Amino acid sequence: MISTSDVERAAARIAGRVRRTPVFADDGVWFKLEQLQHTGSFKARGAFNRIIAAGELSAAGVVAASGGNAGLAIAYAAREFGVAARVFVPATAPAVKVVKLRQLGAAVELVGDKYADAYDAAVKHAADSGALFCHAYDQPEICAGQGTAGLELLEQVEGLDTILVAVGGGGLLAGVAAAVEGRARVVGVEPHTAPTLHAALAAGEPVPVEVAGLAADSLGASRLGDIAFAVATRTNAGSVLVGDSAIAEARAVLWDRYRLAVEPGGATAFAALLGGAYRPAPGERVAVLLCGANTDPATLTSPTAAPPPARTAR
Repeated sequence: MISTSDVERAAARIAGRVRRTPVFADDGVWFKLEQLQHTGSFKARGAFNRIIAAGELSAAGVVAASGGNAGLAIAYAAREFGVAARVFVPATAPAVKVVKLRQLGAAVELVGDKYADAYDAAVKHAADSGALFCHAYDQPEICAGQGTAGLELLEQVEGLDTILVAVGGGGLLAGVAAAVEGRARVVGVEPHTAPTLHAALAAGEPVPVEVAGLAADSLGASRLGDIAFAVATRTNAGSVLVGDSAIAEARAVLWDRYRLAVEPGGATAFAALLGGAYRPAPGERVAVLLCGANTDPATLTSPTAAPPPARTAR
């Protein structure tokens, strides 16, 4: 469980280590450009908080399991501190992310076809080597670090009502919901093909789900984190589902209209507005957190259809 004060402490801890990402407004919607964060996703925030909070590390450094973005963040933070990083990724991880991991100096281990396979291998390595294990989404320091994006957003947009965030394992949702508790509501958006939050809320606890689809490389956790579930239920976070076609459409619109290059997971929150899965009330002030940019630029647009007009927050 984490609270607003945990996020505030994380913000003080990582100050000067991460970027204060910009916000812009268009047609009644605010966009938080977290895809411009170090390593192309919000996850650098949690990575720095986890490593700094841990204090002195062993010679084995840090280890993580990741479909790509969490590993990139851990590798980047480890390089900044001059410590070793080992990242276990499923063999299905996008090549662009694997290449970048190696460029950042991480030792990369390809294990299995799913995040769960990489996770088991990373946990074993941590136990055997003494390396600091950095969870992709279900550690207090990781979640609190991610939540610093929510604190920034409250400072950047006055009177904000709702923040739409993509959900995989739920670290971003947990952090942002804790950060803005009592001041704004968070709505989690996830693919129909990877409904970890939706299934957990329906079952009353995190449960395993089958994962597939366009955004599975970054939203591919098969179970919502315990911290995310606790914070989501405490703060009454919302949950909506979107299809792969809506995600692809949102991604194309973000590129065609704004020249924002985001990965499918990064476009998922916007897909809820664009496709109507989330319909703001009149006057509701809504922000969309664009969370990741690690993608192949050649796949940004659809040659078969022009993007429809965006839905607005009016």
